[in-house]
Amino acid sequence: MFTTRPTLQGTFGMVSSTHWLASQSAMAVLEDDGNAFDAAVAAGFVLHVVEPHLNGPAGEVPVILAPVGAPVRVLCGQGPAPAGASAGHYRALGLGLVPGTGPLAAAVPGAFDAWMLLFRDYGTKSLSEVLRYAIGYAQDGHVPVERVGETVETVRALFEEEWTSSAEVYLPGGRAPAPGELLRNPALAATWRRLIAEAEAAGGRDRVRQIDAARAVWRGGFIAQALVRQAARPTMDTSGVRHTGTLSAADLAGWSATYEAPLTYDWNGWTLCKAGGWSQGPAFLQQLALLPPRLPAYGSADYLHLLIEGCKLAMADREAWYGDAADVPVDALLSESYNAGRRALVGDRASLELRPGSPQGRTPVLSAHASAVAAGEPGAEAANPAAGAGEPTVAGNGSTRGDTCHLDVVDRWGNMVAATPSGGWLQSNPVVPELGFPLGTRLQMAWLDDGLPNTLTPGRRPRTTLSPSLALRDGAAVMAFGTPGGDQQDQWQLHFFLAVALTGATARGSLALQEAIDAPNWHNDSFPGSFHPRGMRPGSVTVESRMDAGVVGELRRRGHHVTVGGPWSEGRLCAVARDPRTGVLSAAANPRGMQGYAVGR
Repeated sequence: MFTTRPTLQGTFGMVSSTHWLASQSAMAVLEDDGNAFDAAVAAGFVLHVVEPHLNGPAGEVPVILAPVGAPVRVLCGQGPAPAGASAGHYRALGLGLVPGTGPLAAAVPGAFDAWMLLFRDYGTKSLSEVLRYAIGYAQDGHVPVERVGETVETVRALFEEEWTSSAEVYLPGGRAPAPGELLRNPALAATWRRLIAEAEAAGGRDRVRQIDAARAVWRGGFIAQALVRQAARPTMDTSGVRHTGTLSAADLAGWSATYEAPLTYDWNGWTLCKAGGWSQGPAFLQQLALLPPRLPAYGSADYLHLLIEGCKLAMADREAWYGDAADVPVDALLSESYNAGRRALVGDRASLELRPGSPQGRTPVLSAHASAVAAGEPGAEAANPAAGAGEPTVAGNGSTRGDTCHLDVVDRWGNMVAATPSGGWLQSNPVVPELGFPLGTRLQMAWLDDGLPNTLTPGRRPRTTLSPSLALRDGAAVMAFGTPGGDQQDQWQLHFFLAVALTGATARGSLALQEAIDAPNWHNDSFPGSFHPRGMRPGSVTVESRMDAGVVGELRRRGHHVTVGGPWSEGRLCAVARDPRTGVLSAAANPRGMQGYAVGR
């Protein structure tokens, strides 16, 4: 298999993330005798600074962690809908969908508290030690990747005319961030310095008390007060109207991140761990469950057709059955009896239908919008082609698709963590002037129809696309991986995982992580998207131009509507691994997007 870089190998520690500064910051923590969880937290806060168009402190983050000698856990950093965010309230405003930007789309922020809970329970360093990297890059500046400036230029008019606090940070002197120049965010640096000072004053030298004090500042101190003030400001959103949000002081004070058991599925000697039905994670497992005992030749047209059609079935079930407003029948969805029937639906031709199943004989119900786009009714939104490399497709009004960051860490003791931070993008909401970062917009993924698993419901999590992965062999954590990309995450991750599982080890003895990341990738949009305006493209498949021309031709013959994208345009995967027999660690990162890097020794 072709590879752009070597799969890194060592025994001390490995990091892979979507930005080199986050990777190196995490590695610096490992070098300073921190563990994987310390390193992940440091990297997460650096990503807020260097990928502000892809994540922020008021966004969200699901984390899958495998501490040495302890069970795998999922840390849910997805906040719920505020108490005032009922579907009826939004319909009364004349809305058919939750706006894609603005305070009405803001859930209770989840990322900060999740990072702090992980750090408190599994880390070893002090708060100031892990935040100093993010503070340094915010105060002294970093050289932004080109996409930051491109995103700012796209929303320039919005910033200059409506979201002026964002213009102060991202259009200083009227100029968007430019490659080769330093981008600073002193307000964000000041926020973290004040947070640390207040936490140290309240917690003394006890690190746990300090961290809990920092969480209290977020939930009820100066940060919470500023977030609530921002939510109450009338703000232009994608509806073309200025709205105020629903986030209150009680919402912030009453929520904290939580742990839960992972959802798992066993496949050919591997155990795959994902977040539950409040995420799209089970769709990865469903795609595995749909596979027949014998697969077509890797990379063949038969192979791609099988995976594309299986993805359509899994994502149709996501649409009908996943969400936090009802019990998700995950056991039935992953059962062999259910998947045998679903598997039989995969024919020789591309399906153009949205076909949710009936687990336990239950009747699937879709939102009116999803039904309309699936039927191609006049006026229903069609999906735009998703941006490559997992970068966001951003409209002038800030509406965003296909966004996120990712990071994976494994340390010399064998602790392993995968995290997918997202939301709170610079284009999602105005920057909170006192804090240097905006609110998020995850509520846009919930429906305004009553009675659905993903109906917008106070106190319930909107279904998220964020979907880190962790794999076990014989009960031991062997690989952590993930990717940005919104609805594409559990497509690209499945393709990566199968490439690793089916092609085995390299001549150097490591899992073929880099080869699997570099392999030509693809995705489809044959299901309602999670981002405003929630469109779909039945039968669509987007492939990289490196895909074999014969395979592309055969897919078209079978009825797939194939778009050939750039040669390096699909996915931004990261991965780390550990061989439990030898203790050898591995890491790889995606060359697409020209910013993801793995480091280690």
